[in-house]
Amino acid sequence: MKTITIKPISLSQVPTIVSLDQLCLGGIWTSEGYISEIESPNSNLLGLHILDENYTNSEIIGMGCLWVIADEAHITLLAIHPDYRRQGLGQLLLLTLLESAVARNLNWATLEVNAHNDGAINLYEKLGFNIIGKRKKYYKSTGDDALVLWLKNLQTPNFRSTLNQYQQETKLRLSYYQYCLN
Repeated sequence: MKTITIKPISLSQVPTIVSLDQLCLGGIWTSEGYISEIESPNSNLLGLHILDENYTNSEIIGMGCLWVIADEAHITLLAIHPDYRRQGLGQLLLLTLLESAVARNLNWATLEVNAHNDGAINLYEKLGFNIIGKRKKYYKSTGDDALVLWLKNLQTPNFRSTLNQYQQETKLRLSYYQYCLN
């Protein structure tokens, strides 16, 4: 079994997440940008860690961030190392961000996603996000468009039930890939 955990990113981990950003996202944020996120009370920057068998060392294999804007959770990034994709880890990280949004009493969630990223779009739509618009040439490095997605009613019992259902489903999927949550 491989043990994984999700926890806030620390300042000492900034070089690691900048490298992960370069690998997964083409370098959208700088070290200064990540430091700003860590220090902001309106930001929640999380790392997905895989622990060694002694639980003494960990490697960051994913990251996600949300900003709190009024009663909205703006999910600004979600990235999983390419070697760990398609195993449910991105879904786990997204669900953790949404759980954080619910705990902060936010009513909406929004994000942008590359219009060509079918896997991510499918994940977001599965969790209830709806496409509400497009930002032309949003991604400077590629010139790709971004789709704007929204999820509403985060504070309803129905959403909380759906969130719980997907969390259980994700844990089951992770166990298939020999992961356990710490």
